[in-house]
Amino acid sequence: MAAGGGLPGLLPAQTQLEYALLDALTPQEKDNLVYQYLRKVDSWEQDLRVPDFGGDLEWLNTDGPISLYKDLCGKVVVLDFFTYCCINCIHLLPDLHALEHKYCDKDGLLVVGVHSAKFPNEKVLNNIKSAVLRYNITHPVVNDADATLWHELEVSCWPTLVILGPRGNMLFSLVGEGHKDKLFLFTSIALKFYKEKGQITDNKIGIKLYRDSLPSSPLLFPGKVTVDNSGNRLVIADTGHHRILVVRKNGQILHTIGGPNSGRKDGRFSEAAFNSPQGVAIKNNIIFVADTENHLIRKIDLELEMVNTVAGIGIQGTDKEGGAKGEEQPISSPWDVIFGSSVSGTHEDDVLWIAMAGTHQVWALMLECGKLPKGSDLKKGTCLRFAGSGNEENRNNAYPHKAAFAQPSGLSLASEEPWNCIFVADSESSTVRTISLKDGAVKHLVGGERDPLNLFAFGDVDEAGINAKLQHPLGVTWDKKRKLLYVADSYNHKVKFVDPKMKNCATLAGTGEASNVVGSSLTQSTFNEPGGLCVEENGRLLYIADTNNHQIKVLDLETKIVSMLPILNTEMFDVVDHPFVQNNKTANIPKLPKSAPNIQLPSLSVTPGQTLRFLFRLSLPANMKLTEEAPSSWFLTAEGNEWLLQGQNPSGEIEDISLQPLIALQLPSRFLSSEVVLSIKACLYYCSKDSSACTMKGISFSQPLQIKDNGLHSDLHYNHVNAESMEQL
Repeated sequence: MAAGGGLPGLLPAQTQLEYALLDALTPQEKDNLVYQYLRKVDSWEQDLRVPDFGGDLEWLNTDGPISLYKDLCGKVVVLDFFTYCCINCIHLLPDLHALEHKYCDKDGLLVVGVHSAKFPNEKVLNNIKSAVLRYNITHPVVNDADATLWHELEVSCWPTLVILGPRGNMLFSLVGEGHKDKLFLFTSIALKFYKEKGQITDNKIGIKLYRDSLPSSPLLFPGKVTVDNSGNRLVIADTGHHRILVVRKNGQILHTIGGPNSGRKDGRFSEAAFNSPQGVAIKNNIIFVADTENHLIRKIDLELEMVNTVAGIGIQGTDKEGGAKGEEQPISSPWDVIFGSSVSGTHEDDVLWIAMAGTHQVWALMLECGKLPKGSDLKKGTCLRFAGSGNEENRNNAYPHKAAFAQPSGLSLASEEPWNCIFVADSESSTVRTISLKDGAVKHLVGGERDPLNLFAFGDVDEAGINAKLQHPLGVTWDKKRKLLYVADSYNHKVKFVDPKMKNCATLAGTGEASNVVGSSLTQSTFNEPGGLCVEENGRLLYIADTNNHQIKVLDLETKIVSMLPILNTEMFDVVDHPFVQNNKTANIPKLPKSAPNIQLPSLSVTPGQTLRFLFRLSLPANMKLTEEAPSSWFLTAEGNEWLLQGQNPSGEIEDISLQPLIALQLPSRFLSSEVVLSIKACLYYCSKDSSACTMKGISFSQPLQIKDNGLHSDLHYNHVNAESMEQL
């Protein structure tokens, strides 16, 4: 038999196998059916061969590029066609992890992720690197940015698995999630079949995990952040560290709950475990957590210092209706949570709204007895679907169950009139939608397009309504004071604002470039896939989970200044006799030339907890430009008093001489010395515009600090450090 090309060539034979497997009664019957199928496919006159990976493709988690017909000859290979935004692709990863745990390359099996991007932002290797880290992917991943292999094999949707034999011959395909049993059945029988034929080799593949090259950081891919009503405490989902942090607004850690490893366990803070938590909501001393990859809703009691599960059973659910008691109700990848109030309830905040990304719906967990719009009376603890059919669509409808979402990932509540709605960041449709709290009607606000089946209407356009374009927004937060909605436009690396009355959408901060510039201007500051945000009750500060920069950014809506929230570990102050000395990786700090001047600045009188801001004023000689190949930078040191910089960002790049660096330093709440000297240094690499001559110049400023504890901890102090022309140096 000669088969046709691509996946359609497999379809007739595999469809016949699938029907036969439905009638099989025992595991032995299934094994025999797959074995006979392989005998037939292997005997075809012509293999359904997969083209080799292009030699110019970028790879992750390997020593170098991999060839299907050189390096992987003699292996059963599972190709995972995925895109990192896709919740269904994320759901598939535990199955692949389990398969890799059972079989390794020495057994003759290798999984290769073929990243085939949906969004333009997902074609960028650095963004794929971040996703590989976030989702703990440890097998080789190739960036097929132009979807060459996808088109060659005629793949049609994410995720798709293609199982290859040891000659690069296609054996099986599995489309979508939820095929774990078939995946294990097909691969185990394929290994057995080809081992019997002597075609499996036990050579190892050169794996070099990207995660092993990363320095440690206080936060790792923080997904969401929220602030309590007082504005004094923040709750951070430190997603990559699998933990929840409760911090003061100066960044000092009050509670660390869970982490650093993933797990699933209730109990005291010291023993509780989460798995990639996302959404967090706080009221008084109670926090609810969307424990995303555990498929649970968790409750944290800060007074009792206990964690318990209030919804979910710990495995991914497929139920799209719900209605059971929370801890008995299976749920799927909850991504955000917010408090709300039921229609007829007597308690305020008696509902927890849940963005159920895994089933493309919005659910409710009843914290007290009450009633939802267009619903009947519900008992306390009931967990059920509120809006969304479960189909992945951008469908608006007056009836909430007939509407449809596409991976809702962020929620915010505007309970006051005339809004009285939930705002939804619907990531895969690249829209922001509203759900009425009067009647449950689902309506469009901005982004996307009118065809409910078109999930590719994305972009970066500041306009109104349907003419505005977003790219995979993950977070929203409502500013009561200004009557504006802020949006984490994640794949555009921006924060935008929406006037829901006029449906106008415009950029508030970010340039659209994925980087980490903290500047004095909102439009000069940059982000990298911000995943969540929240605004203080008084409307002054906007906190942003800058996910791929591993930071929480603070945007002052009055002064229009962006700074970084330092994460300060209180343990550093517990033993004064043994002060914590931070490893600031000083080996990586450029050494200034001996000719670099050191300018003494006047002593500053400061208070613990105060924020200092230093603004550089730098200029280059005429006809000179910064050298791209050798990044210029600023950095802070505090010799002998390294505790001063604990949890801070001690360095940063100077990418454009016209964007004067603004350096923010949050002083700790307790000092180990009453006088310290802070050094602020800059190192510039620049060349003549015709590149005929290049040089490196440096400058250092010594800033003495005298600590006065007068109880004023919130003042900002600005100091200008001037180097009017590097030509003088």
